Amino acid sequence: MTIHSNGCYLLSRRRLAPTSRAKNCADGAVQNCGQIQWEPQSTEGPKGFPDSGPADGKLCSAGLAQFAELDDQRGGAWPATQLSSGQSYTFRWHLTAPHSTTDFKYYITQQGWDPNAPLTRSALELTPFLTVPLNGSRPANDVAHQGTVPDRTGRHMILAVWTISDTANAFYQCSDVTF
Repeated sequence: MTIHSNGCYLLSRRRLAPTSRAKNCADGAVQNCGQIQWEPQSTEGPKGFPDSGPADGKLCSAGLAQFAELDDQRGGAWPATQLSSGQSYTFRWHLTAPHSTTDFKYYITQQGWDPNAPLTRSALELTPFLTVPLNGSRPANDVAHQGTVPDRTGRHMILAVWTISDTANAFYQCSDVTF
């Protein structure tokens, strides 16, 4: 197995996060995940979201075929982090190799999205509810971003995007949440 040392993942429930699909696979909380179980930090794809980046339906895998299992909604069977509408929340990342960073942005699905359909731009609020600018600085290995989650009810998805400033890529992590 290959472990890339240049990526990231949202941390497990024990440390808040919310837990990403990739981390759930790496922790064994979800089975039949393919390669992502050994490479939860490797969801790296083209930057520029939402104007460019991975194609619709392939956002959770960062457009990488070897991680396509992350794009499968599994009929809502992914573990979900419980949140309350409008609550303050600490989003935590573990970066296996911090990079010069443009920013971290957090997007959430619109009320009424179809949680059984592949994640698309049209399902997301395309204005991030939290942006953490780093302006080219290099973050620590473990970072935390305090923000307020939007008002929602039911099951939703948070797409977190870590944009690297000195490459053409960004890292994409999807986390299932319920309100």
